[in-house]
Amino acid sequence: MSSILRMEMSTQQENSANVSGTCCLYDLLCLETPNWGAHTDRRRLSGSQRRLEKLLHQCGNDICADCGSPDPKWVSLSLGVFICIKCSGVHRSLGVHISKVFSVKLDEWTDEQVDTLGGMGGNTAANDKYEACIPDDIKKPGPDSSIQERSDFIRRKYEKLQFLNSNDLNPTCPYPGHRPSSSNNCSSQDKKPYDKQATRHRIGHAFRNSWGRMQSDSKSTKKSNPLAGMVEFVGLIKVNVVKGTNLAVRDVVTSDPYVILALGHQSVKTRVIKNNLNPVWNESLMLSIPENIPPLKVLVYDKDTFSTDDFMGEAEIDIQPLVTAARAYEKSNINESMQLGKWVASKENTLVDDGVITLEDGMVKQEINLRLQNVERGVLEIELECVPLTQ
Repeated sequence: MSSILRMEMSTQQENSANVSGTCCLYDLLCLETPNWGAHTDRRRLSGSQRRLEKLLHQCGNDICADCGSPDPKWVSLSLGVFICIKCSGVHRSLGVHISKVFSVKLDEWTDEQVDTLGGMGGNTAANDKYEACIPDDIKKPGPDSSIQERSDFIRRKYEKLQFLNSNDLNPTCPYPGHRPSSSNNCSSQDKKPYDKQATRHRIGHAFRNSWGRMQSDSKSTKKSNPLAGMVEFVGLIKVNVVKGTNLAVRDVVTSDPYVILALGHQSVKTRVIKNNLNPVWNESLMLSIPENIPPLKVLVYDKDTFSTDDFMGEAEIDIQPLVTAARAYEKSNINESMQLGKWVASKENTLVDDGVITLEDGMVKQEINLRLQNVERGVLEIELECVPLTQ
């Protein structure tokens, strides 16, 4: 299902006149460069975010758990580790059933999430567990390591569980020579017990089948190419699934809908809302943007307990215009809120109305109302926010 989305760029002379010595925004929007600069985070920290910042500066958490890069700004909440932006891309490729990645700065953290993270002991406790038995011939990645080196080590560490100690899954260490985790320099009082995480739940028949194929091919694929599914990425996209309206009935008179978002090899999903044809999720999910930008796929399913989940519609979003606008903003000195461009709704796409791209509080955002396809009815409201790698 391919849709041609036309982008109408708009500029306002009064705004550009206030930016002396900078490029015209329209010209910048036409540039294609993968390097984004950094803009100051203008948002105030909430109480939970301040607590999160304190956790970040605890012993062991001030460097990436996987490569040692200083000042990590990402977290795998399911594994309880602070990680850098480069390693976060590898964690996303593992799937949310292994590693669910959040941003320290960009995501809105609840007190419960911070409590969970703090109770897991941070990088020290995690590395004591997952790096307890690293063989001498395997080198832990460093800050300058390639994506290949990161991917191989992180998959061994968290997916294959090859470095666990004898008190966990392995009765004996599989390697005759091993070295302790580098995180053992922290005091023992910082260490806290870590509970084994639950295994993943399969979701949606199409999604389920794709996971099944990926699993059945994983052994041969990973032997020949340990980077299967791994690509360089140029930024991140924060997707807020706001609500659904007049969704299709799948359970006699109602449905139990949830949404799957897929971008390239990545996929995430919202929670299930029971017995509701007009569900309000207001749930934010994060995905990495590959260098060759694919469309963002949106799928809606009805959750069934004893049978295959029922299809409730799909749509595609071309995020290229949003990324282009974000890149242009990062190269400008513009601070005023303004419209940067829009997708024009037409018969050739799934938009209910024009999807306007705006600059608000230093963030490039877009609100979209999608008419679900291949289903009798249903509209989905989604908010997008483009995030540079520097945040």
